[in-house]
Amino acid sequence: MVRVTFRDSDGSVHEVEAEPGRSLMEAAVAQGVAGILAECGGNMACGTCHVRVDPSWYEQVGPPGEGERMLLEGVAFDLAPTSRLSCQIRVTADLEGLVVDLPSRQL
Repeated sequence: MVRVTFRDSDGSVHEVEAEPGRSLMEAAVAQGVAGILAECGGNMACGTCHVRVDPSWYEQVGPPGEGERMLLEGVAFDLAPTSRLSCQIRVTADLEGLVVDLPSRQL
């Protein structure tokens, strides 16, 4: 399992154990991270799993693809240069210790 930290806009921290190969969104939903709504179930159709990757991790996680970037620009609240959809981030062992920030609200 891979440890990932979600930081909420109110300062609270949610540490989850994520199974390699699954999406970051799936791990968050399975472990009750309240800031991840995941209304489309990970189909990259709603933007309600938006996270901002901590800048120290962004290069390793990588930028969004074109479709993901366009969706984020159209619907994300608190959009940042390191914004990603957590449904599009696949957990790997290399992401051990990953830190992401949750926006103050999803759509």
